Amino acid sequence: MVNRDDVCTGDDVSRKLREKIDNLLSKEKGTVFKEPGGKISVCLIYPNTYHVGMSNLGFQGIYTLLNNRSDTVCERAFLPDEEDISEYIRADTKLFSLESKRPLNNFDILAFSVSFENDYPNVLKILELANIPLRSSDRNQLHPLLIIGGVCAFFNPEPMADFFDTCFVGEAEEMLNEFIDAYKQSESKKSLYEKAVSIEGTYIPEFYEISYNNSISGRRALHGAPEKIKRRYLKDISAYRFRQSIITPETEFSDMYLIEAMRGCPWKCRFCVAGHIYNPPRKKDVAVIKKEINEALKYTEKVGLVSPSLTDYPYVKDVFNIDGVNFSITSLRASPKSAELVGLLKRHKSISIAPEAGTERLRKVIDKKITEDDILETSRLILSEGIENLRLYFMIGLPSETDEDVNGIINLAKKIRAISRKGIITLTLSTFVPKPFTPFQWHGMEKIEVVKSRIKTIKKALLPIKGIRVFHDVLKHAYMQGLFSMGDRRVSRVLEAMLKISDWKRACIETGSNPDFYVMRNKDHSENLPWDFIDSGITRERLWEEYQNALL
Repeated sequence: MVNRDDVCTGDDVSRKLREKIDNLLSKEKGTVFKEPGGKISVCLIYPNTYHVGMSNLGFQGIYTLLNNRSDTVCERAFLPDEEDISEYIRADTKLFSLESKRPLNNFDILAFSVSFENDYPNVLKILELANIPLRSSDRNQLHPLLIIGGVCAFFNPEPMADFFDTCFVGEAEEMLNEFIDAYKQSESKKSLYEKAVSIEGTYIPEFYEISYNNSISGRRALHGAPEKIKRRYLKDISAYRFRQSIITPETEFSDMYLIEAMRGCPWKCRFCVAGHIYNPPRKKDVAVIKKEINEALKYTEKVGLVSPSLTDYPYVKDVFNIDGVNFSITSLRASPKSAELVGLLKRHKSISIAPEAGTERLRKVIDKKITEDDILETSRLILSEGIENLRLYFMIGLPSETDEDVNGIINLAKKIRAISRKGIITLTLSTFVPKPFTPFQWHGMEKIEVVKSRIKTIKKALLPIKGIRVFHDVLKHAYMQGLFSMGDRRVSRVLEAMLKISDWKRACIETGSNPDFYVMRNKDHSENLPWDFIDSGITRERLWEEYQNALL
């Protein structure tokens, strides 16, 4: 394969941009700088700002994994801030990496880590700023190889498939090393594909021909590619050094070292994609976590413990009792066991729990497996520990939701406020978005007018109550997420149009695309869904059965 060792000189890069990057690098601890000569050059790209991307443990883990290889140099790039985008254009400068300031189009591989569907337009903006053709079919041997991983590639890579040479379906720890080995042994993209097609979890979009009759009417594998792509997952998360490399104050988790305690969730709520595609649940050995904490303490006393269900990690109390560490967590399950953990957290000011729905009926529909008593008792114990902010997460527009369920959110918030007048109670309302590989993958979103009305009802009812705040997501962004979550390859036209038309609805009109086809309608069990070619470890029949049970 082509090797590119060219690096930007000072004259190639705007001084303003160079100084800003140097300022960010000066605040980092753990940055990896390598001589590029003779090595495979990879630029790991997060399609959002530095502040957001550097808060992502998966992104940092891949950076560590690749730089642990002696034959590979991995650098980073992010979506520039708006003012920096203007400067790139003004200075006629191609987007470049942080570490060496090498233009992205001079790397061997551009590896995108994508965690959120609403970052899809940013992927194309980054390629445009790097002067790289968007579609794989328009690139040649002289262009970098484009690969995509991250949770979005697990469940439905199709809206992005035409832009990428390879998609990694599943957890990358083993798969990525196997792919880099294949890259080293390949003289061309064709020979790489011949090797990569046999790597479990590796999906090469151009090896599949899709036909449509309104929905998908057929899918044909070419060149010996497998009919199904089996999701790859790591059997033992304790055995791999998938860890954070860089600590910086310029992130959401300022100067914090993130450590994964558990991967996968045992609860499998019917709306939650992470609860399905990261299974089976795997727990990291406590000895391994303690070793990682000792390494973290060389740089910072702030440690964030990451798990979709930290309450279910069996050694969590042992970990929290380690001296000299200021632990942080994201959210807890509503249970007395969770509330007990709060007392072990030093200087913690905010705790989140996620009731998701306001009534017992609707929590049964989504299979949340917590009761109102669980929520109230957990809230009481948390507030009694002097927590300043109790965050409650709810979803609006869930399947079968009624006005009674909306009033249930209001009543539940009032009951929690009545428990204690101390602290602030913050409700965060998000719009239900159906996700692939969940029982609700066949269910359409609620009409935006209905969701707006229900949010307005909640805010109006709780506004007069002292110590309660209500926030909600941006509805147009939620429905855009639905389009990218449920879309097929034809949605790529919308993404291309969004480079010039930032509004996704106008981009749909411009390209003759009907977003309601993907987002608003309920689907029949017999319909071919865009992601049906992925073997996620759970059958359609089982998901459909769960969907029917939810609606009983």
